[in-house]
Amino acid sequence: MDEELRKEVRKLSLQNAYEHGGKTQDKIILGKILGTKPEYRSKVKEITKDISEIVNSINQLSSEEQEKEINENFPELLTPKEKIEEREGLPELKGAVQGKVVTRFPPEPNGYPHIGHAKAAIINSEYAKMYGGKFILRMDDTNPEAERMEYHAAIKVGLEWLGIEFDIVKNTSDDMEIFYEKGLELLNSGKAYVCTCKREDISKNRRERKDCKCSMSDIDKNNKNWEKMNTKYKAGEAIVRFRGDMKADNAVMRDPVLFRIIDGKHYTLGEKFRIWPSYDMAVAIEDSVDGVTHAFRSKEFELRKELIDEILDALNMRKPQQGFFSRLEFKGMPISKRIIKPLIEEGKVSWYDDPRLPTLEALRRRGIKPEAIRKFIMSLGLTKANTLAPFDALEAFNRKFVDAKSIRLFMVSDVKKLVVKNLPMSSVEIPNHPINDMGKRKIVIDENFYISGEDAKNFKEGTKIRLLGLGNIIIKKIGSEFEGELINDGDTKGITKIQWVPQKTAHEIKMIIPKTLFIEDEFNEESLEELDVYTEPHYLQLKEGEEIQFVRFGYCRKDSQNQSIFTHK
Repeated sequence: MDEELRKEVRKLSLQNAYEHGGKTQDKIILGKILGTKPEYRSKVKEITKDISEIVNSINQLSSEEQEKEINENFPELLTPKEKIEEREGLPELKGAVQGKVVTRFPPEPNGYPHIGHAKAAIINSEYAKMYGGKFILRMDDTNPEAERMEYHAAIKVGLEWLGIEFDIVKNTSDDMEIFYEKGLELLNSGKAYVCTCKREDISKNRRERKDCKCSMSDIDKNNKNWEKMNTKYKAGEAIVRFRGDMKADNAVMRDPVLFRIIDGKHYTLGEKFRIWPSYDMAVAIEDSVDGVTHAFRSKEFELRKELIDEILDALNMRKPQQGFFSRLEFKGMPISKRIIKPLIEEGKVSWYDDPRLPTLEALRRRGIKPEAIRKFIMSLGLTKANTLAPFDALEAFNRKFVDAKSIRLFMVSDVKKLVVKNLPMSSVEIPNHPINDMGKRKIVIDENFYISGEDAKNFKEGTKIRLLGLGNIIIKKIGSEFEGELINDGDTKGITKIQWVPQKTAHEIKMIIPKTLFIEDEFNEESLEELDVYTEPHYLQLKEGEEIQFVRFGYCRKDSQNQSIFTHK
């Protein structure tokens, strides 16, 4: 391991340990290194041992010693992080002209849309509205190996659920002929070349900042090799590279890939093409020809801004203004497909609509409203500070939307039987909402009730309780079943108020309670709780998807006639 990398590993280890009680793990640091320096992915075995040694040495230091070393060698780590201020609205755009702004949302159809996609779509949509401009949905479908119609459809469904409208809908692959035309223009101007080196040699040269021998090829040879990419070369044997700067500190500029061979069958175009543009090539050309004025992406693409501008300069094409914002994900709820897909394959989560996930399908199924997502995202603004939000930050917004429209129902768990003597009525009418006019429901009753075991465990003979909507009861008998009597006592002060359901017509459902999926980067085996509960028969009259507030329990969404999903308190 060279000295530069060793210093970076030590810096990351100190930072992670300092932020997590003085300890870190080598696998975490390895992941961070591979994420920021992808050229080391082919040398994992070589660097793992050194990382473990450095991590071990950091873990042996006291917190005071760690802080002292950070102060001496990496003081920037102690600089306060940018505070995320909640605000409504977005900052004004530089150079924006009313009616002329064009933004776009270019998702790749290689997975189900999640909260991060929602942020990108909403920000770009809001800017188009703000300036009376146009908003483009452009499916970035130029990697046939990873993309599927299933994902394409899921993205459209998710965006429709969010209530996002587009002026133009297109696919990046619609413009394959334009990419080929511009690719040949770069080859013929000497701004690009075909590279036939092995992958490991390309990585080594980029790491060592050495020019590739293929970069010496003349224009005629590059054009012939381009033709061979269409006919002769196999996938991985040849790529088109931009002539950047192999000495650049920004590794992105070290002769990046513009085109590569992919023999996978495209989900709409089949096998019509086998040379496909890279993301950088495609997004640069598309943003220019689509008339995009302001291109916003998450900040992990910030280093690619220079490349996008260089490609467009080389082609004498119009450049959009580029802006960046932080990624958005929730604590304990990873958005990465590399994490979610194995969880599904291993049966740890049921599907992409599992309510523990941050996908749009999961959030909808959990009972999160699209209006709440929009308000939450707009409250964060356009900050570039890392946004790893607690899920309850979104819950706070959602609560405002579901409270006024959620019918109140009784529900009991771990049920115990309560027999109430001398009831003078055979039914009661209870308001469906304590404030709003949502009507009333009639509950037919007799002397037999179910109550929650959590409430019953505190009963003693002589205990007074109030059955909500029914009256005060005095407990007369304790046992496997409880007996009580209705008392003509209107006093409610100091009396425990509990919910109940009539035993005869109680409807049994399964209550699904999603919890934090990951704790300290480890899958939480107890992240999904299932309770067998009883509720009122009125539950059967509600439509699937309706919001309910089960009294003294929380907001839930009716998933089916026999299942409800806990949304939040």
